[in-house]
Amino acid sequence: MPKKSPDVFVIAFTLILLAAAATWILPGGSYQRQKEIVSGTQREVVLPGTYKVEPSNPQLGAIFLAPMRGFLRMGAIIGLILIVGGAFNILNDTGAIAAGIHQLIKLLGHRRYLIIPIVMTVFSFFGGAYGMAEEAIPFALIFVPLALALGYDSIVGVCLSFVAAGVGFSAGFLNPFTVQISQAIAGVPLGSGIYYRILVWVIATAVAIVWVMVYAARVKADPTRSIMYDLDRQRREEIGKADAEQVAFTWRHGLCLLVLLGAVVGLIVGSTAYKWYMVEFAGLFFAMGVLAGLAAGIGPNRLAKSFITGAKDLTGAALIVAFAGGIVVILEDGHILDTILHGMASVTSHFGGVLAAQAMYVLQLILNFFIPSGSTKAVLTMPLLAPLADLSGITRQTLVLAYQLGAGFNSMILPTSAVTVGTLALAKIPYERWVRWNWPLQVVFFVFSLAVLVWPALVGWTGIR
Repeated sequence: MPKKSPDVFVIAFTLILLAAAATWILPGGSYQRQKEIVSGTQREVVLPGTYKVEPSNPQLGAIFLAPMRGFLRMGAIIGLILIVGGAFNILNDTGAIAAGIHQLIKLLGHRRYLIIPIVMTVFSFFGGAYGMAEEAIPFALIFVPLALALGYDSIVGVCLSFVAAGVGFSAGFLNPFTVQISQAIAGVPLGSGIYYRILVWVIATAVAIVWVMVYAARVKADPTRSIMYDLDRQRREEIGKADAEQVAFTWRHGLCLLVLLGAVVGLIVGSTAYKWYMVEFAGLFFAMGVLAGLAAGIGPNRLAKSFITGAKDLTGAALIVAFAGGIVVILEDGHILDTILHGMASVTSHFGGVLAAQAMYVLQLILNFFIPSGSTKAVLTMPLLAPLADLSGITRQTLVLAYQLGAGFNSMILPTSAVTVGTLALAKIPYERWVRWNWPLQVVFFVFSLAVLVWPALVGWTGIR
């Protein structure tokens, strides 16, 4: 009998324990910071050369406070998950999603495989152009049922939005949260180097699409080869039963889907034009759920019960996000986060040329575990690494590329990433199974990232014409 993998909560709490243990071992330290305007937003930027050792603050009792403090830290994304879960459960109860998927499959006929490259290209573009990340979370509730109905599995459903947006975010050509903010801090002209970045984005997106299509074809031919086969079986049976009982697509179904479309458009326009974030996203999807329920003729009491049921199903997701936030809280309260940053930056200073660019990429990969936020990591690391890039003989443009590649790809597999654990919870994919499926793709993108840094380091790429 195979040994059962540890539950994601066991993994998260173990990481909290390890973080607390590190506060007893590592010396404390801190950098001085000053407030600056970065890409139009006031942020606290680290001052290079100001690191000083100071007493650490060993954590013990705080271990049991970490989940609650993580809950407070991640409150916005936790609220988003619960409200989105409730809203989509209302939409699901209207029957509109099932009816819409049924109609879409009939419409596509033998061309249904085109959904994978088309949808993934769109989401990758959104990730590369404006940094879609949290915005992709709710789409798991749409694409997982679609993928299952097409004969694939829930892994493919998550890849359509989450993986595609993650690849675009990592290899982004205009991503404001990685490319633009790091260029601003490093003193590189905003938008420069876009042609090479577009090439990197195109290749990375193509790799992801091919990877997913090959896996999808394998699952389509033999569902037992899916890593989610046993867990998806019941969902497949429910979809098959729904197909057998499928009633005609009604005007109410169409109206509900128009409400959904309006929410998606609102999400895109609001996040790009009006700088909406978690609170606005939650309000948007709550309105979607209410309007869809009313459009379907659902009464107030049933609508409320449907919303509560959907939110209740995602309490586990909310709690795991809180645990993930608790890991970072422990490191910050222990005064060792800057110590880790200083130690890693010191190591990269001993490399030059291509190795320097690749070492800075690896540094960002490691720091991504401790600081999942792309913009926060830019503010902390770019002031330190920009002078090191000059001393190592690589351009700051190359440094920005190393930073953005290291700030995204492995986020898709990190338990400290609220976006990752939240998306997996919505899709009902156990974390350990996701890791088993995703880690070979991470190896591919690791090698890819090292490779695309070679040319910029060799030619002294500035990206300025």
